[in-house]
Amino acid sequence: MNSRLMQDSLNQFDELQDYNLFQSDAVLQEILTRYGSQAQSSLTTFGQVLGSREYYEYADLANRHTPLLHNFDARGRRIDSLEFHPAWHQWMALNRHYAVHASPFLAPQQQGQWVDWAARFYLTGQIECGNLCPHAMTLGGIPLLQKETELWKKIGQKLLSNEYDARDIPIAQKKSIWLGMGMTEKQGGSDVRANETVAHPIAESGRGQAYLLTGHKWFFSAPMSDAHLVVAKTQQQGLACFYVPRWLEDGSKNNVFIQRLKDKVGNRSNSSAEVEFQEAWGIMIGEAGRGIPTIIEMANYTRLTCSVGSTAMLRQALVQCIAYTRKRTAFGKPLAEQPLMQAVLADLALETEAAMQLSFHLASCYQSEDALSEAWKRIMTPAAKFWICKRTVEMSAEAMEVFGGNGYIDSGIMARIFKEAPVNTIWEGSGNIMCLDVLRAIQREPETLITLFKAFAEVTEADAVLQQELQALSGLFKNLAADELQFMARTLVGRLVILAQAILLRQYAPDFVADAFVASRYSAFHGRVVGVLNTPQIDIIRLLQRSFAA
Repeated sequence: MNSRLMQDSLNQFDELQDYNLFQSDAVLQEILTRYGSQAQSSLTTFGQVLGSREYYEYADLANRHTPLLHNFDARGRRIDSLEFHPAWHQWMALNRHYAVHASPFLAPQQQGQWVDWAARFYLTGQIECGNLCPHAMTLGGIPLLQKETELWKKIGQKLLSNEYDARDIPIAQKKSIWLGMGMTEKQGGSDVRANETVAHPIAESGRGQAYLLTGHKWFFSAPMSDAHLVVAKTQQQGLACFYVPRWLEDGSKNNVFIQRLKDKVGNRSNSSAEVEFQEAWGIMIGEAGRGIPTIIEMANYTRLTCSVGSTAMLRQALVQCIAYTRKRTAFGKPLAEQPLMQAVLADLALETEAAMQLSFHLASCYQSEDALSEAWKRIMTPAAKFWICKRTVEMSAEAMEVFGGNGYIDSGIMARIFKEAPVNTIWEGSGNIMCLDVLRAIQREPETLITLFKAFAEVTEADAVLQQELQALSGLFKNLAADELQFMARTLVGRLVILAQAILLRQYAPDFVADAFVASRYSAFHGRVVGVLNTPQIDIIRLLQRSFAA
């Protein structure tokens, strides 16, 4: 065969790179304008950097050259040091510079701060997700530690700092620090109440006092972080939450020993570990006996990051599919002009915009404390985390298939997204835990669902399909027995999320988007596989142009 023919890539196209993630996203720009964003100029610059070939390459390198654990130095001293590829540090420094870890807390009264943060997280999550774990943990830990006055005086500015400091040294010597989390144990999994790690007071007991922790954690997120928030049980006061630093103030390492790193399916650039505590030093944060509510407050933020992060994966998969099918030809014309491929692309586009509208509206609610915002946060945070993360797993597989065999090659971003997607369904609470949390929220505070449905009703009264669905859901939540509610929880929560997405699209998206979403999602065929649409009236051209105009 002619070597030239073998070298020429006839009808072969690489994944899209060198484009501005922000400027090419009309939906994101609309959302930010609606919620009063102050950061569009900065996001334009950020989007250009993120979309560069350089940062796509950094993402690939960081995931191919995974972290290495060095338990001992050359002379046998225990060091538990983690070695990362330089590409990892490039990502960590970039996102720290843009305050992905803390932006809502830098100017908390500024309009649109949480939506601006969500935009940062969403843009960077399209290219490299692993480094977002320490960013998410730090984000979620900041509001907890702000309540601990003495501790916050020592570490607050280091948590908020935008300067990246990769050194593994005591906190007092660092310019900035990271937080991780340690909840999961072998015997308990999601049942944190089964934790066996114990904490004994060194002198006085209670909030702000020092303890020694002994036990293990089966999953210890981001073990290279400068400190972790850890749940452990006390002898007299039940479970409590503790701030456990990696280094002690005297310059010695704390007794937190990394046993091994987890060999994960995806999220390869980021380290996750098993650890043992052998009288590790820590400070109780929050009230004694309130360890689970304290750590769940952190988890409410990190669950939001899961929804936004999965939305980012949906967006990148969609853009890559649209860009590829516009160039790749089959049966005499571009794939993007083939009707059946258009059905797949339209379904991906609708799912992506629905996830965006929900994730960003939910983020906006973290800026407010009114009854409706609280209802959205309490009910829809776990609901969105359940549904969007689940849908991303399915959609990422379909998007990979758009590329055919090329999508299944491990060197491309489509395969990386496919392997990355499941992590958000598991971390911060699996799907079942999220659905049970929705039920608990409704059972403990029934008025939250009433408030939410009352707001929904203001929109559904002009749409017969949505009005009927709201009435049906309301009846099910009201009339089903406890066991029936739990048995049907996935069905109910899924329907609740689709209804919320439809309502947001009715309020804020063009009619051709909302009409297509309602018609497709309330079809008997929806959800069987991607692209099973029974709505030929969809305006494919406008829908795909809205999704990606470049």
